[in-house]
Amino acid sequence: MAKKFFAELVGTMVLVLMGCGVAVSLGCGVDTSSVVGTAMAFGLSVVAMAYAIGGISGCHINPARSIGPALFEGGAALNQLWIFIVGPFVGGALAAGVWKFLGSDK
Repeated sequence: MAKKFFAELVGTMVLVLMGCGVAVSLGCGVDTSSVVGTAMAFGLSVVAMAYAIGGISGCHINPARSIGPALFEGGAALNQLWIFIVGPFVGGALAAGVWKFLGSDK
């Protein structure tokens, strides 16, 4: 269970670091290049994490992707559902903390 938790944490952290980092650096305005660049960053982050952690945890990296199937389709066992909720939350918070640190004036 610790492997799954850590995999989900790292997967979401990479997604937020790369996707949001590119969105901020490109300004994600209305011009086509920044929108396409941001979309590519998010998409490539998800693909990279699918290959990296897919075999460990299934690469959910989104609690909604876990809660729905667990409750309605018998997906993840309910006793393991916390992994797919807390892991991404902690990973996203860590990534936000990294960006906060990098963006601060110190």
